Amino acid sequence: MIESRPNPAPDARARTEGEPSPEDRAPARSFEDPTLKDQLVSAGLWGLGLSFLVPALGSMAAVYQVVPSHRVNILGKLYCKGQIALTGNRWRAVVDPAVDPNRPYIFAQNHTNHFDHVMLYNATPHFKQGLELESHFDIPFYGWFMKARGTVPVKKGRGGQTPEVLARIGREIDEGRSILAFPEGTRTRTGRVGRFRRGIFYIARDLGVPIVPVSVTGSFDMMRPGSWVIRPGNEITVYCDAPFETAGLDDAAIDALADDVQAVVSKRVDDYWGARK
Repeated sequence: MIESRPNPAPDARARTEGEPSPEDRAPARSFEDPTLKDQLVSAGLWGLGLSFLVPALGSMAAVYQVVPSHRVNILGKLYCKGQIALTGNRWRAVVDPAVDPNRPYIFAQNHTNHFDHVMLYNATPHFKQGLELESHFDIPFYGWFMKARGTVPVKKGRGGQTPEVLARIGREIDEGRSILAFPEGTRTRTGRVGRFRRGIFYIARDLGVPIVPVSVTGSFDMMRPGSWVIRPGNEITVYCDAPFETAGLDDAAIDALADDVQAVVSKRVDDYWGARK
């Protein structure tokens, strides 16, 4: 289910001095160790998921050898829809009407688990090209698929933001395609949103492309980092808030931009945990 409605404007940088940062606060609900039943259910879900993932990625990679991935975007949409369904969780999206379906963006999403790349995809009609660590291209099936799809490889560390990365992203934007990025750079260990790194914001400014804050809630309930146990029965909600313009910003404004985008994402996630208390 996709809803298109104005989203309330979160109060950017609302945290008071001395208050713990969101990434340092524990989630509102602690997670018990998985029971034998949890493990058996999860094993079944992984079996179903992998029986779908391997042939799906292999087939799409073969198609992409002949037809560019952006011309068969429906394949990616069907794959993402199927992969979420096979976790046994419900999915919905809430999209601000200011998000133009015909304009390319950089979507800045919070980073939770191995399913992050499928959560946003069907929320908007945009073709979304991903950024991925270069080392991940060696992963069987997944890495081969990413390479065939045209995923942009990034080196680990601050040096990963190279002129080559900027050029690759620029070509995607020039062709009207969007980019999916995870500015935290690593998956959360608490369910909260960590500090956003600045690299993707400099790239957005240099290319003059707006940033869309993307907040995913419920995914941390589904699967925590460090655990392979999938928990069914949760509702995954994807919020795409109003875009932030970047064109014309100077270097001094990038920190504030990153903090403002992070504040939007953090508030969505914090509100979710607050409602669970």
